[in-house]
Amino acid sequence: MVSVSALPSVDVSAAIADLVARIKPSVVQVRVHGRGVGAGVVWDAAGGVVTNHHVVGDVAGPVEVRLNDGRSLPARLVRRWRSADLALLQVPGGGLQPASAGDSANLRVGQLVLAIGHPWGQPDVVTAGIISGLGEARLPWGGRAVDYIRSDVRLAPGNSGGPLIDAAGRVVGINSMIWGGDLAVAIPVGVVQRWLARSRAPFGDAEAA
Repeated sequence: MVSVSALPSVDVSAAIADLVARIKPSVVQVRVHGRGVGAGVVWDAAGGVVTNHHVVGDVAGPVEVRLNDGRSLPARLVRRWRSADLALLQVPGGGLQPASAGDSANLRVGQLVLAIGHPWGQPDVVTAGIISGLGEARLPWGGRAVDYIRSDVRLAPGNSGGPLIDAAGRVVGINSMIWGGDLAVAIPVGVVQRWLARSRAPFGDAEAA
């Protein structure tokens, strides 16, 4: 039997606070005139930001991305996948800090996850929970079922488009909606990666992964 005193001492609270501090610069606010505030994840240093399609819609007005350091930058919609509730924005100039992507293919029910977003406009709010299910979901704005992660992290308006992260601080999903009133639904990061790698046409809904 291993003695408890022989086990390494780990301050779990401090470790979680550290990983949240590391990823915060990669989480942005997305503001669209007339649609309120959502969240987004810096995907690459060239200025790509992934968010939800329902956050930006058809972008009738200007899009603004507000960074963790307080800067506000213009952005434009360059790609969308309505059925999976995904959109890609481009912030000119680059120089942003991209998040690290995890492996959504090997997620397990019961795994600890965190969500970061801006519920009701409050910046950088963090909630924690566990993965409660993995499978497919059919969104109200899409005509086909797509892979989704269900968890019990707490979401509210303003969390949409923000990251679901694992215990190592890696993005494993993009938070999208509440399912059945209490379960959060996120798009697996693997789905996002395949969509961005294979998609070329900017605005057709058929650029699915």
